[in-house]
Amino acid sequence: LGLSLGAACGPPCAGLPTLRLDPKVSRSVLPLSAVFIGMVTSNNLCLKHVGVAFYNVGRSLTTVFNVLLSYLLLKQTTSLYALLACGVIIGGFWLGVDQEGAEGTLSWTGIFFGILASLCVSLNAIYTKKVLPVVDGSIWRLTFYNNINACVLFFPLMVLLGEFHTLYHFDKLGNPSFWGMMTLGGVFGFAIGYVTGLQIKFTSPLTHNVSGTAKACAQTVLAVIYFEETKSFLWWTSNLMVLGGSFAYTWVKGLEMRKVQEDPNVKSSERNETGV
Repeated sequence: LGLSLGAACGPPCAGLPTLRLDPKVSRSVLPLSAVFIGMVTSNNLCLKHVGVAFYNVGRSLTTVFNVLLSYLLLKQTTSLYALLACGVIIGGFWLGVDQEGAEGTLSWTGIFFGILASLCVSLNAIYTKKVLPVVDGSIWRLTFYNNINACVLFFPLMVLLGEFHTLYHFDKLGNPSFWGMMTLGGVFGFAIGYVTGLQIKFTSPLTHNVSGTAKACAQTVLAVIYFEETKSFLWWTSNLMVLGGSFAYTWVKGLEMRKVQEDPNVKSSERNETGV
């Protein structure tokens, strides 16, 4: 909202739309916002119970949920090669869980929230693509409405789960360094939300998952280095299976999408389904 107020001042804010709250648009964005708070909550709860290095494996089933949701929501079947790639991902997930258990750091609570986060990430990408026309394709407007809705939806959850009592007794509310880190996290969160929406707008949920896989690879390596952890060969194998399976799925789907686009005899509905 602050950036939009500077739109009249020219560059670099000239491209920002004037923002006003339209209840009708807010209601249309509400399904995305519900998935969004599920994604934020489950991601944080997953990180609370598992290490950053294992986080990639813990919530690696996003691609698998993409296949399931495509079938359940769109009645779209998946090719054998794509299913085999999903099998590799699931195998890597189970191997990672086994290795975390062998190291004595496995948290089934973290695994549960990791699976839930995978589902929400998949739904978030699909609903972002679906809701964009409601805001005339503007990522700024979508970010604005999504965050307004999320603030409203989080409030009753905080009341029901007793979070206000926790905040009241929190000893760092007056700590400048705490608020500095929270502000920095907020800036990164805002940037991630904007860039994610922009990527999905100009490409597809599938392409977004490609960059997400590459990000997860870098995140895993950096986490192991930063926390000076030593991981077994099988632990690294589980990560490579997840990453390799994700890239293989993307490659297969990319070939299928290209074939559909190049074939003039394919129906338009089939083109759209493959794109999703």
